[in-house]
Amino acid sequence: MTAIETPVNQAANTHDRCAATDWCGIETLRKGKAGVVDRLMRASAGTALFAVLWFVLNLVHPVGPKFVLWLPCAVAGVLAFLILLRTARIPSLPQATRRFWRHLTIAVGLVAIGVPAQAVDVLTSADRHGAHTGPVMLTFCGAGVLVIMYGLFRLPLGRQSPGEVTRIVLDAATVALAAAVFMWHFSTRTALKGDDKTAVYVSLLVTLIALLAVFAVVKFVLSSHLHVDNGALRLLAVAIMMGAVGPLFRPPIEAIDPTLFPGMATEPLVYFFGSWAAARQRCASNGATKRRGVVEARRRPFSMLPYVAVAAIDGLLIAVSLQKSDDLTVVVAAVVLLTALVVVRQVVAFRENSRLLARLDHGATHDALTQLPNRVLFHSRLQKALTSPGDRPVAVALIDLDDFKEVNDTLGHEVGDQLLIGVATRLEGCVRAEDTVARLGGDEFVVVLDDADPATADLAAERMRNALHQPIYADGHELPIRASIGIADGRSGAEASVLLRQADIAMYAAKKLAGTAYLHYDPSMATAGSDHTHLGAELREAISGDQLFLLYQPIVALDDGRILGAEALVRWAHPVRGVLAPDAFIPVAERTGLIVPLGRWVMRTAFAQLASWIAEHGDAAPGVLNVNVSARDLREPAFADAVATLLAEFRLPADRIVLEITETMAVEQGQSVLTLHRLRGLGVRISLDDFGTGHSTLTLLHDCPIDEIKLDRSFTQSPIDDRVPVSAAVIHLAQALGLHAVAEGVETAEQAEQLLSLGYLAAQGYLFARPMPAGRLGKVLEARVPLLGSAAEDPAAVPAA
Repeated sequence: MTAIETPVNQAANTHDRCAATDWCGIETLRKGKAGVVDRLMRASAGTALFAVLWFVLNLVHPVGPKFVLWLPCAVAGVLAFLILLRTARIPSLPQATRRFWRHLTIAVGLVAIGVPAQAVDVLTSADRHGAHTGPVMLTFCGAGVLVIMYGLFRLPLGRQSPGEVTRIVLDAATVALAAAVFMWHFSTRTALKGDDKTAVYVSLLVTLIALLAVFAVVKFVLSSHLHVDNGALRLLAVAIMMGAVGPLFRPPIEAIDPTLFPGMATEPLVYFFGSWAAARQRCASNGATKRRGVVEARRRPFSMLPYVAVAAIDGLLIAVSLQKSDDLTVVVAAVVLLTALVVVRQVVAFRENSRLLARLDHGATHDALTQLPNRVLFHSRLQKALTSPGDRPVAVALIDLDDFKEVNDTLGHEVGDQLLIGVATRLEGCVRAEDTVARLGGDEFVVVLDDADPATADLAAERMRNALHQPIYADGHELPIRASIGIADGRSGAEASVLLRQADIAMYAAKKLAGTAYLHYDPSMATAGSDHTHLGAELREAISGDQLFLLYQPIVALDDGRILGAEALVRWAHPVRGVLAPDAFIPVAERTGLIVPLGRWVMRTAFAQLASWIAEHGDAAPGVLNVNVSARDLREPAFADAVATLLAEFRLPADRIVLEITETMAVEQGQSVLTLHRLRGLGVRISLDDFGTGHSTLTLLHDCPIDEIKLDRSFTQSPIDDRVPVSAAVIHLAQALGLHAVAEGVETAEQAEQLLSLGYLAAQGYLFARPMPAGRLGKVLEARVPLLGSAAEDPAAVPAA
């Protein structure tokens, strides 16, 4: 469907416009403004590479004028400012993201002024020794760092638990402390030994700002990635860390050549990594890095940063010990403090893990929606009650909401969920502390009444009936409740499965009563219930015993009666009851789980028949074959794979298979919709059957990849005054969405003519042909006879089977 495919097509078109340069982690757009960014990025990379190589060359042997060493810093700063400015102006980015990149652009602009100021100070000063951090450089660079930290802290975090926040802060503090020790050892300690108090204050100020920057960067690298691309944030972390650590190497470099400064090499690299981060963000905003259907790699549930920090400090401790340095005490104290931080962090992590395990245990035994015990815990509680010492009564009450599906279809799943939660709350209020209320699934609840004789069970059932008599209010709707309650009375030592089956039989008997009612199981109920049980057992034999067969009803063109396709319809040749229509056994198949093997048999048989028609009749074979699938089929994770296997086995083109789902199937979000998308990915077409009879049509058209809609027979056969408006609305909707439309249940020529005049091109119904065996339809295909009304009515016009 167009509305669903559009984002994917946009991503694919974006990919087609990608160039080979890999600034985005994959590719960078090369048209329009993206091409400008690409050229600026190449210039930034070249500038950084030149700066590093020229610096290393001068470190080995001085060559060329000194101002050339500072020139890449100025050029790289201008390039980075332009790249970040373009990223900050992308309209598709969220407001918080654009604000973040604006802050970085301002910071780069400030630093791009401060670094050249340092260069001027160095080049014009007679004394080449020292840091040469003049007031202009300190003002602009310090302001730039503060703007960066402000931008990082303004960036919104995702929702974090208190334990997660504590771990992030502890990790950031661990890394910041390790950085502080390195700064102390390589920079601050040396400055404190000097006589220049100004240099000492400047060194302490720079160290403090650097530590704050390290803390801010680590905190955000470890936390939210909702507003900034993951790769971009990592690149920014590299840039800021490099800018913070670079000045620490000034003392050893000054000993080699006082005219060389680490910033000559590191500053262009800082600008380059910052620009690269901006390019990554731009690509992410254009959809080049996050395409629909691509699952992002799972992030590690822990961070290696604090452990790397501890290892680095341990290495520094070893080095200081071997050198017998005078700051051994400081390093040892730092190691102890770091170890303490890591221990605290681990304790926090262990507590979080304990809470997580408790939630997992609860989730494994409780229903996620109602928080009631689930089927697993119910069976455990029932088994415990039945195996308790002594001879005591145990009752099981099974509750089914009779009109729940109507609520779901009419008002949506959210209202249905609120109804289930309300019912669960009321049921819990009707039982004793020793009883168990559980949700088996869907709209079925069950209650274990421990040590409850029939009279006590009656009291509990009466409380439940009274509680459910009052309507539930959900999302502004007043929802009356009608429930059927079946009670099975047992004693210690009874079989849990027998009690549950008896409660089920009693519950179905209660459905025949008006309103919310309850009944105790009576052996006489087993006669009626056994029909379903026996039919289920017989159906299992029928699937494997060649008692099922398919009929095929042609789908014809309304203008000339050509056979466009056919729908496969299953029948059961019951040895005693005769031929059974689907309505007689499909509900039993769904309740017993046999709907899955039944559906597999129907698909295999239908696919084989279509392959046979294609081989025998060529172009005269049905263009498509419609096969009905159940909601249970769609919930099977392997269903799409099974369809793909059958297509390959019978060598059928996928677009000649149409799988029909019913509008009232209430396709749930999750596995069902995922299965439909996978089927569409194979090329199989999806049809929405009985269109217009349910209440979730537009939701299904929005959520599911639908190719075809089939107008329900109730609209086709209604009086003409009622038929035309609805039929016209449906065909207009189909045309607007680019869907194929088929009218079902066409029985008169008047209906066919009316539908054709409205714009319908295809239909099926008794006017053209009744469902027929494969052999008879094969003779129709061979005769190439149009299935017009007269042909269907004249037995001689349709070859006999």
